[in-house]
Amino acid sequence: MWKQPIFIIGFSILAIFLFGSFAYEWIFGNVPRQLFFIKENGHVVEGLPISPKWAFPFGTDQFGYDMLGKIIIGAKFTIIAALAIAALRMLIAIPLGFILSTYLRRHQTWISGLIDSLHYIPLTLFAYFVLIPVLWMPEDGFSTGMWERIAIQIVIMAFLTMPIVSVLIANESALLYDKEYVLASRTLGAGRFRIIWRHLFPQMREKLAVLYGQQVIETFVILAHLGLLNLFLGGTKVSYDPLFGDPPMSIAYEWAGLFGSTFRYLLGAPWLPLTSVLFISISILSVSFMIEGYVRSKNPKVKKSSNAKEKSRVVAWNKEQLREKMVLLKASDNTLKK
Repeated sequence: MWKQPIFIIGFSILAIFLFGSFAYEWIFGNVPRQLFFIKENGHVVEGLPISPKWAFPFGTDQFGYDMLGKIIIGAKFTIIAALAIAALRMLIAIPLGFILSTYLRRHQTWISGLIDSLHYIPLTLFAYFVLIPVLWMPEDGFSTGMWERIAIQIVIMAFLTMPIVSVLIANESALLYDKEYVLASRTLGAGRFRIIWRHLFPQMREKLAVLYGQQVIETFVILAHLGLLNLFLGGTKVSYDPLFGDPPMSIAYEWAGLFGSTFRYLLGAPWLPLTSVLFISISILSVSFMIEGYVRSKNPKVKKSSNAKEKSRVVAWNKEQLREKMVLLKASDNTLKK
């Protein structure tokens, strides 16, 4: 896996994002730099939000905060949350899927049919209604900490699609359960747990790794959808001032929150929402690279040898030697007959 360049590229991008996020906060703090206007020759030539400049590659937001600084600070929250949600989902779904395909085989058909109906329910809207009491700031402020709200959101989002992932794993393992080597193991007296541990899980390990990467990508997408609905990771800061209230804002500067809180500026200041979309897309692409690199490492293609011409000459020489020996053998056979 570590010999695949495409895997190393994807892993390096995510690692740079995470390391840069922690390093930036450790060096500069958790508040990005601010710029309110640009002056030239004593005159104000540009106000908020400031478009991308050399010193501010992604411009500033409507409050003058550097967009690049906000992206760097929010990288750790976005990436770690996506990885944790997918990991918790897989940790719960894998044993449930194996139990469904082995211990509950008689009931697998109707259970799978019942859970498959969840495909027709918009998971984003379902997550919105479940998470809004946790993430939407009440009028008297949050009673929980930011990391506590992030943990609650991770658990809830992991359980939302866990049944679907469990059924997917159960269907795949049910196909393996009918293989001849599993049947032979059952005939020899192997228990169901041993079959799962010794046969099903080793055969599905590669598919489970790919499925985990797909779940990470799906989590990024769901977080972006929740951002459009103004429900941000770690909580949505809401102003209840009836006259001068600010729009909902992200507390943690996570990318989905930056995207949702600035979407209304798409026409006037497109760099505000598109900056977070760019980094979400890069992260999804990085995970896709890692999945592709992992698959290639497990299924290496036979490469053409650099000395193919030399091999062809050896094969031709062997054919010539075989032909000569066959001629001699035929001649000796004719001599014996005479």
